[in-house]
Amino acid sequence: MLIKRAADIRSSEITDKKLYLNRREFIGAAAATTAAVAAGMVGSESLVQAATPAPHGRKLENVKPSTFSTDEKPNKWEEITTYNNYYEFGIDKDSPSMFARNLKTEPWTVAIDGECAKKGNMPLEDVLKGETLEDRIYRHRCVEAWSMVIPWVGFPLANLIKKCEPTSKAKFIEFTTFFDTKQMSARTSAIRYPYVEGLRMDEAMHPLTIIAVGLYGEVIPNQDGAPMRLVVPWKYGFKHIKSIAKIKFVEKAPLNTWQDQAANEYGFYANVNPSVDHPRWSQATERRIGEFLRRKTIMFNGYGDQVASLYTGMDLKRNY
Repeated sequence: MLIKRAADIRSSEITDKKLYLNRREFIGAAAATTAAVAAGMVGSESLVQAATPAPHGRKLENVKPSTFSTDEKPNKWEEITTYNNYYEFGIDKDSPSMFARNLKTEPWTVAIDGECAKKGNMPLEDVLKGETLEDRIYRHRCVEAWSMVIPWVGFPLANLIKKCEPTSKAKFIEFTTFFDTKQMSARTSAIRYPYVEGLRMDEAMHPLTIIAVGLYGEVIPNQDGAPMRLVVPWKYGFKHIKSIAKIKFVEKAPLNTWQDQAANEYGFYANVNPSVDHPRWSQATERRIGEFLRRKTIMFNGYGDQVASLYTGMDLKRNY
């Protein structure tokens, strides 16, 4: 039997005790579902299946290349759609690919609220009205020390903000994920729902910040945050809230979900910073999915030239 020393264990293999206990609950729920199928208690569509890449969806029209894209090679569709964090559909990286397939994303409405002139429910069609979609090949860095390069299709969040006409009191934006206990029955109880995230207004208005509605030129798959998600490429992945159902303009920084759950581990800013370690692992290196060797983590995920000025004068070890 191979016994690993602590120094040999990769950060991606480390599981928090709380999450471990919930994983046992998740496995138990999956086993119960399988047993129910065998007994004829549920339909065959409920059968727990192995992770499989998302089926290819509708092609998006008139997508233009973006000058903001990295020249790094994107990860494969199979990798991007089977290795996800989406706790509403399970705690393991492959769980969303199995359990998110039944999420209903049409029709979709986003509630606009708070310090803005245009409050109300905005259908996705209106969110996209007049937008020119762009291919944005972005580096994506997760706090668990893994990374990908993802060819998103989206548009600047700033465009949507302007449609909402925020007032001078709007200093931050709060985002809330769609939540439905029936559609998200495989969720872990490790966090409270619905999932909440937030950005400072200047971060939200930055041209790198986008609302993604596609992947590889197609509509975005459910497990990757359909039908619309936030992408902020210089921040850790937990900031990139999926399946946005509500946007609220607020005066004070909203308490995001992971900051609420574990403030000593996850801060509001979530800027990629190799000199600030997670309490349970180092952030100095990362492993690109599909590669064996690790690489050094770059400050702001390599977007420092564009975004470092947003944090002039801030102590980024305190404002992590």
